[in-house]
Amino acid sequence: MESIQALKRLGFRIAIDDFGSGYSSIGYLRKIPIDTLKIDKSLVVDIMEDEKTALLTVAIIYIAHHLGMRTVAEGIETKGHFDFLEKYCCDRVQGYFISRPMPLDELISFIRADANRN
Repeated sequence: MESIQALKRLGFRIAIDDFGSGYSSIGYLRKIPIDTLKIDKSLVVDIMEDEKTALLTVAIIYIAHHLGMRTVAEGIETKGHFDFLEKYCCDRVQGYFISRPMPLDELISFIRADANRN
């Protein structure tokens, strides 16, 4: 815990990745000074089909925000996923619906094209 606090003092931001999978614990949210909570794709993939998963995802976003954390949802593959997470104020999304992985030069072009649209 001291190492994490030292990194925070140096200006580092801390994220928990893959939250909601495996052995991730809600206890971490109160013990570790986290800036960003990344919601695992194993939850996101089922939000349109499974009501319990959808409710759990909304609750994770709500809790994270009320603890002063940003949220990132992984594995966004459909417009339905995107719309759901936007509706419930997820701060960031990542996944194939947004873009497939790409080399740096393509990323720069992608960002420029997006900036020109806005």
